[in-house]
Amino acid sequence: MAARRLWFQEFRIALESETIDLKVLKHLCFNGCPYEEGIRALCWRVLLNYLPPKRSYWPEHLVKHRKLYLQFIQEMIIQPGLDCSSGENGAIEDHPLNPNPESQWTGFFRDNDVLIQIDKDCRRLYPDFNFFQCATEYPCQSLVNAQVELSTLRKRVETTVLDAKNVTRNRVGTINMVPARKTTASEYEILAEGQEAHWEVVERILFIYAKLNPGQGYVQGMNELVGPIYYTFASDPNKEWREFAEADAFFCFTNMMADIRDNFVKSLDDSEWGIGRKMEYFLEKIRQKDADIFHRLEKQDLKPQYFAFRWLTLLLSQEFPLPVMPRRGS
Repeated sequence: MAARRLWFQEFRIALESETIDLKVLKHLCFNGCPYEEGIRALCWRVLLNYLPPKRSYWPEHLVKHRKLYLQFIQEMIIQPGLDCSSGENGAIEDHPLNPNPESQWTGFFRDNDVLIQIDKDCRRLYPDFNFFQCATEYPCQSLVNAQVELSTLRKRVETTVLDAKNVTRNRVGTINMVPARKTTASEYEILAEGQEAHWEVVERILFIYAKLNPGQGYVQGMNELVGPIYYTFASDPNKEWREFAEADAFFCFTNMMADIRDNFVKSLDDSEWGIGRKMEYFLEKIRQKDADIFHRLEKQDLKPQYFAFRWLTLLLSQEFPLPVMPRRGS
């Protein structure tokens, strides 16, 4: 118990310094950092280069970035055409059948293809852990408030998927409309008016990230990376930090992806910076550190693609239960 108190005190001293020594903080976090008092969430914000080491910069920095994230929501999750006005000389308004490639609806339908994949992955995020199915304390008011003309991403997906039908013709030539896919009532279970589930927040983070990074877009597995970050921030015991978990998680995830994004670019798989080269480097490290394990893997013909690919791309996020994984990955 005394040793744990001393461990806590070392973190407090490091985080309360006017200028945080990143080298000291990394050393403390190497074997994990405590959840209590929001220490883990604060360490992640600093080590993921979201919060600057100098604490006096934090208030202005946080206000600026959280305001910027709200701006992203307003600009990227608004139904196209809502703000379109009639053009001059009687030009018609923008509409879903507008063939103009500059039409907002062209981008809207293209975004829906990405959104549907994100939605599928976020709905099944950590299915054995109930957290992401529960309502968040802090839903995005500009989206859930019925007074504003905004549609949540969930509603966009429900409308797109549930209305999709296939045209079939039976033996006598009668044409029928058959749902494109079977759905269950629970799959689209809706929370009470004005509420959002945590998975919807993760979905929004990933959608905005994909919009801001069109060259990379969304790739399956990103949901497994942002999930633990958001969970750690959204369960912070400090209410003042917890309220802005979404915006903070977005910027931390963006900074993390800046370091590992090459792992998600298929065209770079066999390049010097791609995941293929990293797996080779990983296997070489095993050979250097534990020759017995290396030879065992060789004897059983266990290629690094069988285990290291998931470890490296998802940072072990699928190898441990969610409550345990952040402690392992600190």
